[in-house]
Amino acid sequence: MRVTAPTDWPTTADEAMAIQDALRHLVIAADPHPPQFRAIAGLDSAYDDETGTTAAAAVVLDSATLDPVDSAIAHGAVGFPYVPGLLSFRELPLTLAALEKLRTTPDLLVCDGYGLAHPRRFGLACHVGILTGTPTIGVAKTPWGDYREPGPERGAGSDITMDGEVVGRALRTRRGAKPVFVSVGHLIDLDTACTQVLALTPRYRQPETTRQADHLCRAALRAATT
Repeated sequence: MRVTAPTDWPTTADEAMAIQDALRHLVIAADPHPPQFRAIAGLDSAYDDETGTTAAAAVVLDSATLDPVDSAIAHGAVGFPYVPGLLSFRELPLTLAALEKLRTTPDLLVCDGYGLAHPRRFGLACHVGILTGTPTIGVAKTPWGDYREPGPERGAGSDITMDGEVVGRALRTRRGAKPVFVSVGHLIDLDTACTQVLALTPRYRQPETTRQADHLCRAALRAATT
């Protein structure tokens, strides 16, 4: 997969926020053409706090069967400190490296994190989408913003708002389970994003993309640190 990765990464929070501010206007929260997502990739990263080692995984699933068709891993060290709202600068370098190793070009990327549901409206999913030019969704386990609890049935949703602006949706993927928090990353609208998340959650709360990428990056981290 072709990726446009920067040659230099920021080293300070001010530099990182300036990049977010500069790129935010490039986000397209709409489907540019009738969406056809045949290959869908999940992205996730795992960290070893003692050694600083990180493993990033990209797992591509067939959208019809949810069977894996490709995967890639990248290892390295975290190069940016933990700062709330700047997670993408910790995860992006290795995430992009994993994507570059894929033999299959995904039609849709699903990040374990935020897109527009972010204090500067530019979370990890937005950053990944801009740098890859690929439709991207953020699916988070915890909310960033205000929302009301959606109905109990699968598929129920409610708006996530920040400063009065709708930035995502709390989406119930399993009856009786907590909702997940869906937001647009790039080149997709919120309704389409939620439709895809429901298609990716036939059995569990989290999308299969997230589950499989999580398993792969954790296994890769264990192998790299033992």
